[in-house]
Amino acid sequence: MKDIAMQIVSSAENSSLNWRAQFSYIEDIKDGRGYTAGIIGFCSGTGDMLDLVELYSQRKPGNVLEKYLPALRKVDGTSSHAGLDPNYTKDWKTAAKDSVFKNAQESERDRVYFNPSVSQAKKDGVRALGQFAYYDAIVMHGDGSDKTSFRNIRARALAKAKPPAQGGNETTWLNAFLDARVWAMKQEQAHEDTSRVDTAQRVFLKNGNFDLKTPLKWKVYGESFEIK
Repeated sequence: MKDIAMQIVSSAENSSLNWRAQFSYIEDIKDGRGYTAGIIGFCSGTGDMLDLVELYSQRKPGNVLEKYLPALRKVDGTSSHAGLDPNYTKDWKTAAKDSVFKNAQESERDRVYFNPSVSQAKKDGVRALGQFAYYDAIVMHGDGSDKTSFRNIRARALAKAKPPAQGGNETTWLNAFLDARVWAMKQEQAHEDTSRVDTAQRVFLKNGNFDLKTPLKWKVYGESFEIK
């Protein structure tokens, strides 16, 4: 199920189901978060890229990215590349060939995004589709204190419906959650295309596919995808 989740996220983030090809991905997508990179879109401006490179350096001291730690600490919270250019992107791609760095990316994905979102989904009594909806939201919005963060998307949904664990209907709850998610996406120009919800997650929900059983067919940004 985690692999299916990664494929669906990758269809939106990278226009490809091959999420394992994204360890080396890095670019500035001009969303105010600096560099976005790796399998889950770690960002130099939001702290999760810093955490990742710190973990990599713990596991493999002297690695090719370790020298950028002071710069990553300085640019945290900004869109700046100061101290990273001109060679950071090249060195990131070099590091991405290293299994230690790949494993670090997967560890941080699980610690920061996958495990917290799935844990909350299970507490709310939702099945695989709901767990995926939570995961996709936390990947894009993080779980900070700002109004568009995962926890506040969930709080916004709670004002409209109850999750199954509180006696609510699963379809009603997930529609409320996805409504809140769409609202959050529209607060930010870089994310105002909501097709990853409208033509993917809503499709699965409309079909009553709460367990995300294959085959799965969906569209993101007009492009069609299928997991057989």
